[in-house]
Amino acid sequence: MFIVNVEAAILRGNQWLMITRSIKEEHAGGTLSLVGGKVDLSDMGMEIVERTVKREVLEEVGVEIADKVTFVYSSSFVTGDGRNVINMVFLCDYVSGTAYSVIPDEVEAVHWLTYDEIMNHPKAPPWTQESVRRAALVQCR
Repeated sequence: MFIVNVEAAILRGNQWLMITRSIKEEHAGGTLSLVGGKVDLSDMGMEIVERTVKREVLEEVGVEIADKVTFVYSSSFVTGDGRNVINMVFLCDYVSGTAYSVIPDEVEAVHWLTYDEIMNHPKAPPWTQESVRRAALVQCR
């Protein structure tokens, strides 16, 4: 059994919307991350992962993204407590809203950062850098 997690790579101008995960988060607390979260059973139906991306962005940082999201890539990992996770990254178009931490227990801070700032950020784990690198390649197509 897998947990399905989605992440939104949101580009506005030349900056990506990033968060610092709360240190209270059980996985990767205190690190730089894309906005995202788990697919809920209550979201059952058509386009479940796409709707989850949109819901998570609005819930966590108060930003609206376009309905159409573009799949970037997927990966898997095992959490510290042994749960299997499938992670899916989507390139998303910013529509409106001022990004802020809606849920401080999940999002410590919100940032708009350039590609280079993310690649050189001391709190950016390799998997976050890889997600932004791949999203930037898809965005350039």
